[in-house]
Amino acid sequence: MLNVSMCCAEEEKNPSFWNAWAQRTLKDALTLQVLNRNIAKNLILFLGDGMGVPTVTAARILKGQLNGCYGEEVQLEMDKFPYVALAKTYNTDAQVADSAGTATAYLCGVKANEGTVGVSAAAVRGQCNTTQGNEVTSILKWAKDAGKSVGIVTTTRVNHATPSAAYAHCVDRDWYSDGEMPPEAVQAGCKDIARQLMENIPNINVIMGGGRKYMLPENTSDVEYPSTRGTRKDGRNLIEEWVDRTKDKRGYYVWNKKDLLSINPSSVDYLMGLFEPGDLPYDLERNTSMDPSLTEMVEVAVKILKNNPEGFYLLVEGGRIDHGHHEGKAKQALHEAVEMDRAIGHAGLLTSPHDTLTVVTADHSHVFDFGGYTRRGNSIFGLAPMVSDVDQKPFTAILYGNGPGFKLVNGSRVNVSTVDYQQNNYQAQAAVPLRMETHGGEDVAVFSRGPMAHLLHGVQEQNYIPHVMAYAACIGQNKDHCQKGNSAVRSSALAPPTLGLVITVTWLLC
Repeated sequence: MLNVSMCCAEEEKNPSFWNAWAQRTLKDALTLQVLNRNIAKNLILFLGDGMGVPTVTAARILKGQLNGCYGEEVQLEMDKFPYVALAKTYNTDAQVADSAGTATAYLCGVKANEGTVGVSAAAVRGQCNTTQGNEVTSILKWAKDAGKSVGIVTTTRVNHATPSAAYAHCVDRDWYSDGEMPPEAVQAGCKDIARQLMENIPNINVIMGGGRKYMLPENTSDVEYPSTRGTRKDGRNLIEEWVDRTKDKRGYYVWNKKDLLSINPSSVDYLMGLFEPGDLPYDLERNTSMDPSLTEMVEVAVKILKNNPEGFYLLVEGGRIDHGHHEGKAKQALHEAVEMDRAIGHAGLLTSPHDTLTVVTADHSHVFDFGGYTRRGNSIFGLAPMVSDVDQKPFTAILYGNGPGFKLVNGSRVNVSTVDYQQNNYQAQAAVPLRMETHGGEDVAVFSRGPMAHLLHGVQEQNYIPHVMAYAACIGQNKDHCQKGNSAVRSSALAPPTLGLVITVTWLLC
């Protein structure tokens, strides 16, 4: 049992504690009758890759337990958002989605096939000749075209599935550089994703994450790991090209935490930060002197983007939640989710819900869950308080439906009490053996706060999300409700009938 000195253990025994809490919540809920219909100057989308509802719940408990509480009673920063919806995550060709087709949905507003980014469902994965004519643009481009600053921050490669849908049109999410492409696709004129990052929207203001090796020629050693070399076959050094392009435009390139935190955001208009050859390390394994946290990257990004008086759009991905789950490493995944929640809270301190619409969601879930009738305050990574009534062995609360945690010893399930199931890289037991655990197909949560956040309600298709965000900011195709030069949306277009009008109409009908 954990130390719960900071929590409400004794108070919870008194009915007045729960009644008072419910009354405070009711009072807060009543204030939501006054809807925020302002025009959103700024838009922020936090995307927890693989952050299904079970992951949100487990991360909440972990956050509380890291602070000495039971855990279940605490709030994540995203829990504090006033509006919650559910998004259906299926791809046009898949019941259980992947991160590329879903990214096309919540960034470009169009459902797509799995494995493809920035193209419609008419494009076929791996078939280069189905690219042209099927490209779809993202809300990041809509914001840039409207004069806003735009940014991408991720803990994965900047050319991974989630960020790439913001700028690329590619029939295969794995075409990170031309070194990963089939020769016939290169010869047919298809462009790799790293190249598209440089060429499609060449003035993205902030780009932060990993992925250095895809930007460098084959014979070029990495600045931090000399034995790691670039993957590009075309000989282009895309980092140097970016530096040359922005050197007279207050542009800075950084590859470590020290250089990132040494810049003055108020004097920067363009920033590229590539901190690893591939993905960034898990937060639990991060070299804190070399690799910035997601929260640190988000702080710098927001401060730079705020330089633009027209506002900004920022995509933030907690991308390694997904990787932790795929590897069956629940502890890594949940700490990644807690760090993303920390970044959400920090972004909230740097912005205002008066003019900033912030949305938090996931692309898909995983076959991850926890149960076993655990007692209150049980470590989220601990054992269930019982043994199996079939094999008489203990089991952890966290389990996976499939994945690398499936192991047999002498033909029977491993006795988890003989291993260190609390270690960072422990692979939780799984029902079906797979080298990599799979995604889950259930709906994911959508948390929202700020202008027009109430439009994200109910159960919606995932591609609805960018349409709401664009509507709130008066960018993209929905502009009829906007009044130029006014900080609020025209009330006649959106506001409900006034009390006086209702009384008048009622009188006329009598």
